[in-house]
Amino acid sequence: MPEVVITYKKPETLKILKSLAKYLDFKMSETKSKPASANGVTIIPGDKNLDISALQEVFTGAGIDAAKLRKEAWQRKS
Repeated sequence: MPEVVITYKKPETLKILKSLAKYLDFKMSETKSKPASANGVTIIPGDKNLDISALQEVFTGAGIDAAKLRKEAWQRKS
């Protein structure tokens, strides 16, 4: 039997889907998604509305750029 995964944000959407399931004769199963992890560390999704302007004071005038970081800080120690 084919399956479809539907993600939603509003609880009203679930109510509508349940009423459609009765009318269109399909089954619904609810599962809670597990948090994603990598190497035992839980991955928390970032906030798209985060204001990072406060960090500008920290990095402005410090002479830090991506090339300098790659060259100096990201080198593997043998």
